Amino acid sequence: MDRIGIIGLGYVGLPLAVEFGKVMEVIGFDINKERIEELRKGHDRTREVEDHELKSATKLTYSHDLTDLKSVNYFIVTVPTPVDEYRKPDLRPLQSASKTVGAVIKKGDIVIYESTVYPGCTEEDCIPIIEQVSGLKYNVDFFGGYSPERINPGDKLHRVTTIKKVTSGSTPEIAEKVDQLYRKIITAGTHKASSIRVAEAAKVIENAQRDINIAFVNELALIFDKMGIDTHEVLEAAGTKWNFLPFKPGLVGGHCIGVDPYYLTYKAESLGYHPEVILAGRRINDNMGAHIAGNVIKLMAKNQLPVYGSEILVLGIAFKENCPDIRNSKVVDVIKELKSYGTNVDIFDPWADAEEVQHEYGLQLVDKLSKKYHAIVLAVGHEEFKSLDWNVVKQKTTVVYDVKGFLNRNFATARL
Repeated sequence: MDRIGIIGLGYVGLPLAVEFGKVMEVIGFDINKERIEELRKGHDRTREVEDHELKSATKLTYSHDLTDLKSVNYFIVTVPTPVDEYRKPDLRPLQSASKTVGAVIKKGDIVIYESTVYPGCTEEDCIPIIEQVSGLKYNVDFFGGYSPERINPGDKLHRVTTIKKVTSGSTPEIAEKVDQLYRKIITAGTHKASSIRVAEAAKVIENAQRDINIAFVNELALIFDKMGIDTHEVLEAAGTKWNFLPFKPGLVGGHCIGVDPYYLTYKAESLGYHPEVILAGRRINDNMGAHIAGNVIKLMAKNQLPVYGSEILVLGIAFKENCPDIRNSKVVDVIKELKSYGTNVDIFDPWADAEEVQHEYGLQLVDKLSKKYHAIVLAVGHEEFKSLDWNVVKQKTTVVYDVKGFLNRNFATARL
């Protein structure tokens, strides 16, 4: 009987484990003991999976004990793939997970990677680690597959089962097995790629394309800002044409869009090609935080508000709305730039975990709003901000800068 071991129970791994756990035996493995205990009690602090959904996965068990993985014959690796401070791929989580698999894999087993990587990474960087640790030979004793994750954190409409899944395997026979495995839970169907490298490339360009599209409208925002034109109004007018793509300017962070392009460009540069469009888009998006902060300071000066020692409120620090995920949050760039002017910045986010924010960025969240500010930056469009009592935080002279185009146009002083 087939049994799956899912390694990494974060935003990607847990929803996958829950869906598979409804139809077959699954061991959800994570090295974080606190995470395992939390899930055993039936709660997911990321709010990606509701408590009742966890209960419905009757064939899912959780473990941080490596020996429990010896009983599985399918391994699915769903660990994060970040970039380092130099924006180069950080493969350490992936390498560590590969060592974990290598310690318990048996003859005939299949290991499937879901993490975002550059084309070739699975078979060139990960599989050799498994071979070295296990002493087994790839495509003789054990086999590989790649099926890129397409989870959208916080999205309650597009779920793991309702998003079409790309699958692949190291041999035609294994590719079919991997495809059939995912078909057990993916109601939207699957697309079997011709090779692991094709599947890897498909994943990395999905978010690179979106990154470039957003970079385009961000550059428009930079241009129109100098012209005194409201970018959202321009996009609304242009959007009346049937083939105009509806992207909006904003901060582009998170664990996918803000990271994936660097995996592709890293691989391209290692082969002697220096990407231009992709990296240009990344530079634009990476600099938007400083642009937003600069605009806020200019507005304060124009409105004769003090800058040094002023009180500024930033609403939201998660990388996207209605989600506690703070990985690679570009709101942090706005905060750091504002603080460089000598301002005092309070951060309020009803979704983010205060301890996690402190650990990751060294920033403190306020747990309630109780004073008025010289400037307010709405950085994330959380649903809770629709019912915010502005009388508590806003004076007549307060500058309100709307990064998301979330507020009424006449209410905000300016927007990106």
